[in-house]
Amino acid sequence: MNSKYTRFVNVGLRTTTLGTRFLFVFILAKFLDPAIVGYYGIFTATIGYALYFVGLDFYTYMTREVLRAPMKKRGQFLKAQVMLSGGLYIAAIPIALAIISRMDWPITLVWWFFPILILEHYNQEIMRLLVALSEQLSASLVLFLRQGSWAIAISVLMTCEPASRQLGDVLALWATGGILAAAFGSWRVWRLEMGGWRDSVDWLWVRKGLTVSLAFLTATLSLRGIQTFDRYWVETLGGVEMVAAYVLFMGVAGSLMVFLDAGVFSFTYPALIHCNHQGNYEKEWNLLRNALLQTISIVIAFGFLSWLALPYLLNWIGKSIYQAEISLYPWILSATALNALGMIPHYALYARRRDKPIILSHIVGLFIFVACTWMIGHKVGTLAVPIALNLSFSLILAWKLLAFFSTRTLHITPVDKAPKW
Repeated sequence: MNSKYTRFVNVGLRTTTLGTRFLFVFILAKFLDPAIVGYYGIFTATIGYALYFVGLDFYTYMTREVLRAPMKKRGQFLKAQVMLSGGLYIAAIPIALAIISRMDWPITLVWWFFPILILEHYNQEIMRLLVALSEQLSASLVLFLRQGSWAIAISVLMTCEPASRQLGDVLALWATGGILAAAFGSWRVWRLEMGGWRDSVDWLWVRKGLTVSLAFLTATLSLRGIQTFDRYWVETLGGVEMVAAYVLFMGVAGSLMVFLDAGVFSFTYPALIHCNHQGNYEKEWNLLRNALLQTISIVIAFGFLSWLALPYLLNWIGKSIYQAEISLYPWILSATALNALGMIPHYALYARRRDKPIILSHIVGLFIFVACTWMIGHKVGTLAVPIALNLSFSLILAWKLLAFFSTRTLHITPVDKAPKW
């Protein structure tokens, strides 16, 4: 398929998913009690955070290895990851069950936690693999089934059938979409005809990968910690109904990252890895410059349009808790834009195997977020959370930019021969 056509269809699929998720957040806000929306927001954030404990960010190591390996060996790498994940689930499930059973959640959330966690993890890894192998269109189809299809179904049901306006129906359809995505993703990977599946697992390779991925995991848990603990902190400062407003505005702003991932990042970072592997740094620089211009343009357009549309959408919801807290949105949108801009030097450093600045910036960013929220929370209330997000993402962006420009002078040997840090 023509590459321009593929990108067009890919962006179209992602845009459809984005639009669906955008409207889905407002459907939830209109038809469910704010407290239930708040619990749903905390549940989704917790699922997202738990994914890293059962995956250990092993894909950060495996992606670079798979791209360098011949097709006949790639199945062996994937088999190793499956075996590793199975062991992690055996160890993690009893611990997670003990924790969530003591949380103040509706029982429906507790029962659905593990099925949705497993499906989300599997589909996430399938998507990452397809993107790394430049199968962006298939990855976008997986994403649509995983996030868009069931959101459309539950939105129609809630609109037409009042009896479906409950959390259990939302989670059941979420799981159904996950099953469909897993089936399609598995079929697509099988069609790639990768060899090596019958080879024995190279546990020395896995051990080496864990050394790399666990370092990345520290960084990822720090960054995702910022985007998970924020909801718990909003609940502490303003109550679970305030979380509903925060989740609504975060869902709107988060659509920006989905669109950027579809139209910019999913095409840029595999190409960056290839450029660094080949030592083609001039092409790398052009890729980064184009990605920056595209990101800035999309951020400006999205910010303008979303700010114009938001008041009308809040009037349609018709619940005062959301209208009263609209002042949170500019802060949340600003933090999301800073996070998006930070992804450009992030992928550049990742492609160059310069992992240390990524790890350190995320750890310090979490510290800044916690310290800032703690110091000003009693003065400005829930507004402290998005303010802290902006400070944290600003620091992370500046750190990665400095690290990126400092490594440009190191391009004297191919990246495989360069030191890891």
